[in-house]
Amino acid sequence: MQTYLTLTRRELGSFFYSWVGYVVIAGAVFLMGFEFVTLLDKLRGESTPMPLAEMFFNLPFWLIVLFSAPVITMRLFALEKHSGTFETLMTAPVGDAEVVLAKFTAALVFYMIMWLPLLGCVLSLRYFARGSNVLDTGTLASAYLGIFLVGCLYMAAGAFASALTRSQIVAAMVAFVIGLGFFLAGFMGDQFAMDQTWAVRALNCVNVMAQMKDYASGVVDTRSIVFCLSSTVFFLFLACRVIESRRWR
Repeated sequence: MQTYLTLTRRELGSFFYSWVGYVVIAGAVFLMGFEFVTLLDKLRGESTPMPLAEMFFNLPFWLIVLFSAPVITMRLFALEKHSGTFETLMTAPVGDAEVVLAKFTAALVFYMIMWLPLLGCVLSLRYFARGSNVLDTGTLASAYLGIFLVGCLYMAAGAFASALTRSQIVAAMVAFVIGLGFFLAGFMGDQFAMDQTWAVRALNCVNVMAQMKDYASGVVDTRSIVFCLSSTVFFLFLACRVIESRRWR
């Protein structure tokens, strides 16, 4: 456990020692603030048929996730392989699973830190909208649970992509394609929701867009939790297998 925590602190600190981490946070904060101001300008004090959180967690949310996740995870293994420090790390008395879990945890923590400014926007709106129940605590907690679970899925997929290559650009592109695949699967599931074929039912099972809308409206579905966590474990398992494969080269 001590080794795992040490590796996690080391990896998390590296995000703040490079300009990439600050650029990712700045870009995410800009998109959050811009979309939040745009929503408020559209409402202009009028009532809305759905929670404000549900209105936000549509395209703007997925733009942030789709573009930030590859940038956050591209350096996890690819940078160490390119710089030559990967073999030094792996010859230390540390297991492959500990390394993968530590890097995944650091990326996930950084991802959640990136979303903290959204909490400030919500709390400030809640302060000025006295007597309004648009942003209740349960809905906010459910939305952040959805952010966390989606983050687990995308950070694990990004860790797997980074373990495949020495190039950070290639790792980012592979992670983006995987993330875009989940997004498009959900989009196609919504488009053909009226069909009851096995293909549409399969798409609905991986419809992260619909799952995030449920979280944003305060609905917590255990099926969504199981899907995100099991997919996370699957990608981390693949990353471990890729790391272990170095021994056979």
